[in-house]
Amino acid sequence: MSVRQEKIQEQLVQELSEIIQRELRDPRLGFVTVTGAEISRDLRHAKVFVSVLGDEKARDESLKALNSAVGLLRGEFTRRAHLRVAPELEFRFDTGIERGARIFELLHSVADDLKPRAEGVVVPTAEEDGEAR
Repeated sequence: MSVRQEKIQEQLVQELSEIIQRELRDPRLGFVTVTGAEISRDLRHAKVFVSVLGDEKARDESLKALNSAVGLLRGEFTRRAHLRVAPELEFRFDTGIERGARIFELLHSVADDLKPRAEGVVVPTAEEDGEAR
């Protein structure tokens, strides 16, 4: 990836975040965070990764709102970035945050299972006790 691509990707994330936060007035738009972007070598296509706070319905509605405002977002980004060609924007959900939260939750449950119960003795769980027999 070229240095120019990297800079435009970073600028795309920053500018789209600001535009979505300050200029879009769609009621379907929930709490959306632009988490990342990937832009093609020719700068004509970009995948924009977003995270939406809420349930599945809120995510779907937010994605619909973003896709209906894609023309405004493309034009405004192109103007701010001083590009000749406006990149085609494709919005995708970033599941990394949800996956990280799930891993964090699992680690805490494992840590709770390993805590000493009485006088420094670890009591095996029901599954472990069944396997030992």
